[in-house]
Amino acid sequence: MAELFADLIGQPQAVKLLTAALLRQRLAPAYLFVGPDGVGRRLAALRLLEGVLAGGIAGSVPLRRRLEQGNHPDLLWVEPTYSHQGRLVKASEAEEQGVSRRSPPQLRLEQVREVTRFLSRRPVEGDRSLVVLEAAEAMAEAAANALLKTLEEPGHGLLVLLTAAPERLLTTIRSRCQPIPFQRLSPALVQDVLQRLPPDGEAPSSDPPELLDLAAGSPGALLRHRRFWRALPEGLTERLLALGREPMEALALARDLCESLDGEQQLWLLDWWQWQLWRRCREPGPLRRIEQLRSQLLAYVQPRLAWEVALLELGA
Repeated sequence: MAELFADLIGQPQAVKLLTAALLRQRLAPAYLFVGPDGVGRRLAALRLLEGVLAGGIAGSVPLRRRLEQGNHPDLLWVEPTYSHQGRLVKASEAEEQGVSRRSPPQLRLEQVREVTRFLSRRPVEGDRSLVVLEAAEAMAEAAANALLKTLEEPGHGLLVLLTAAPERLLTTIRSRCQPIPFQRLSPALVQDVLQRLPPDGEAPSSDPPELLDLAAGSPGALLRHRRFWRALPEGLTERLLALGREPMEALALARDLCESLDGEQQLWLLDWWQWQLWRRCREPGPLRRIEQLRSQLLAYVQPRLAWEVALLELGA
């Protein structure tokens, strides 16, 4: 078996810190993996847990498979959820289940209580219970306060918090975790990571430059941007960029945007549109108006009305 972290590309500092902790068997009760989305934090967490359970850095193929499939009794993997029809739906399952995704998902009090219960029980196979919290910055206030109590008395469990925005976490939570930094990757390393992934028959021979810029050194972000880009109806972006003064044109575009794109796709399109406007004119006014539109969409303003007003103003 290759070295445990051999497939974690472009993160030498994180690999060095985690390898040293495993070799010395001096693990912190809680870690905070800090860095942009899509640069390997989730992979590093899986490899760290594999090392903890295997007792070293050699790794184990059967154990790796179980962890990646979420099939280990001593691991609880928690991700933000949407509240939908009286139940919590994981962010990764929301699209498949037709859940509205206009508002961002959250880590909720019920989920943190589950973490506390999980850590209080005896491990089934290993020496400790393991918990990973994805997007820890998405914790609601009550959930954050409950997690703080767990971190104060972690017992023999090990927690790994993944975050792209540590400043949004309570200072007291950050102070109780060992930080592990993750960096953005160079363009060459981004391509190296993508080439190691299973083949994607729909992958483009070359990405539009705006997707590479939006990804900003994150292979995971580039894959996400590709997915949104493919889903756009033909001609929609050209109409957006050619927006003129004709009111009927703006109203028709707002109608087509709202009929063909869900809430998450509309929010992504705003990122793309901002990049295009900044590249073309670098005027702050239109960029601020798009930010206002984003806030309205997130605040559950009627989407078509919000788009109509914004497009009419930006085309004037």
